[in-house]
Amino acid sequence: MAERSTAAVDVADNSGDEPLTAKADQSTADGVANNRERDTERDEAQGSGGAEDPGTKASPPELHSGHKLARRYRLEDCITRLDGFSSWRAVDEKLRRAVGVHVLPADHSRARSVLAAARSSALLGDPRFVQVLDAVEENDLVYVVHEWLPDATELTTLLSSGPLEPHDAYQMVSQVSAAMAAAHREGLAHLRLNPNAVLRTSSGQWRIRGLAVNAALRGISSDTPQRTDTEAIGALLYTSLTQRWPYEDDAYGLAGLPKDVGLIAPDQVRAGVHRGLSELAMRALANDGATASRHESPCTTPEELVKAIGEMPRIRPPEPAFTAPPEYQRTTYQQGTYGRQAPHPGATQPVPPPPPPLQSRTGRALKWAVSALLIAALGLGSWQLADALMDQGNQSDDTNQTQTTDGNDKSPKKPASGKPIAIQSARDFDPLGNDGEEYPDDVDKVYDTTPGTYWQTSYYEGANFGNLKSGVGVILDLGKAQQVGKVTVSFKGSTSVELRAASGDTGAMPTSLDSYTKVAEGSGATVTLEPDKALTSRYLLVWLTELPIQADDGKWRGRVIDVKVTS
Repeated sequence: MAERSTAAVDVADNSGDEPLTAKADQSTADGVANNRERDTERDEAQGSGGAEDPGTKASPPELHSGHKLARRYRLEDCITRLDGFSSWRAVDEKLRRAVGVHVLPADHSRARSVLAAARSSALLGDPRFVQVLDAVEENDLVYVVHEWLPDATELTTLLSSGPLEPHDAYQMVSQVSAAMAAAHREGLAHLRLNPNAVLRTSSGQWRIRGLAVNAALRGISSDTPQRTDTEAIGALLYTSLTQRWPYEDDAYGLAGLPKDVGLIAPDQVRAGVHRGLSELAMRALANDGATASRHESPCTTPEELVKAIGEMPRIRPPEPAFTAPPEYQRTTYQQGTYGRQAPHPGATQPVPPPPPPLQSRTGRALKWAVSALLIAALGLGSWQLADALMDQGNQSDDTNQTQTTDGNDKSPKKPASGKPIAIQSARDFDPLGNDGEEYPDDVDKVYDTTPGTYWQTSYYEGANFGNLKSGVGVILDLGKAQQVGKVTVSFKGSTSVELRAASGDTGAMPTSLDSYTKVAEGSGATVTLEPDKALTSRYLLVWLTELPIQADDGKWRGRVIDVKVTS
């Protein structure tokens, strides 16, 4: 599986000082795009809601490009060098991948808190956050190693070209809120959640960097961490809808609100803003949840924000735009024009008239011959039709006519189609996984009659199972070998699926993927799988090959609601 990594965490000083090093160039060896950090003076005052402790500034370590930490991490480009610490893009020579590294002296006033925050963040292990890979103290240095995501783009960069579409803003606030709710359940807060800390990968997944570590590097704390992070999410949504920072001062390359007008709803700042998202942003910001048209209770925690998003109607992606094909243009090529002077561009060329119809004696004779043939054909067809109708009437009038069946007729009778086939049992099937199972206790929900239940897979870092396996599935036992006409599968989210079947004479349930032959495939929320040829089998395998991202938890996983088998 390809390694992922990200640029250094947003750790620039909010005093407005510029970093001491030049902007890092893009890497040519690893193909890693450098996402340079930016910061503004309003980041602490209104963006994160935290308070910075001044602390004692220690001398930054004398490091340079090419320096190695632990004989493994080779520093490449310095992204930030401020307030006694520095942030670098580096290369992990052991695993041959790009990483980000924060370095500060061991006697720095925040060294202990940075180590504790990094180790707590690493224990969370949630793929929606940029992962901390190592946190070490050695040789009078403390350094934190984290992922570097070459395919990710900061929200700040995305907003430079305009506001997000409603569906993109909905996905962003849904995934960020769910991720922060999971972090707070484990006792972790961000406190510096801003447009530089939110990234969108090439697969459309939103990632958060700097969980707990950003605040520890800056000495930021808050008495109400959940409210601080919730207000920050509201500011992110507000900015995504309007391309304006929801405070008076400019920040992150975005213009602030007009002076002395207060906090106004996004749909009053910009025309065409989605009304439900506009109200959600106002409920998350520090305004007691009051909007221009409704009075909803404010959202003070990420958990409440997730609940409010779940109560909204789901915003669907826009329909793809199709470009109309160009109009047909008549070619100017004519036989015999080779070597002649080309016509002047723009001049209208006369279209040659069609040849006149045949007016000679031969033409008139040909027309009479064709007409005679048509009349003869019509007469013959009418006679055959009348003869067939008379024979049919004679057969129906003969009431004493009986039919006999040849006892030696060996032609098989076709069974009645469309009858439901009961599923006797089911089991989860994960032959390519480490533990060989995927929620086995819930697998019977794929054929129960209880509405709203489903069996789901584990979550992965992508629709293709994070490149870890080709699929997972459910084996259906029909009790005995039966003729199967079609299998209808209902999913939660558009899912790609294959129908595989074991041979009809199999006694015990096969346990290897090679024992099942693919007979049909499809994708969608409700998929009808109908084999091209007659199929007789006892064991059927519903094999999921591509997963959707679920709106409630923002994770890539499959969910099978119901499976029906008919003959």
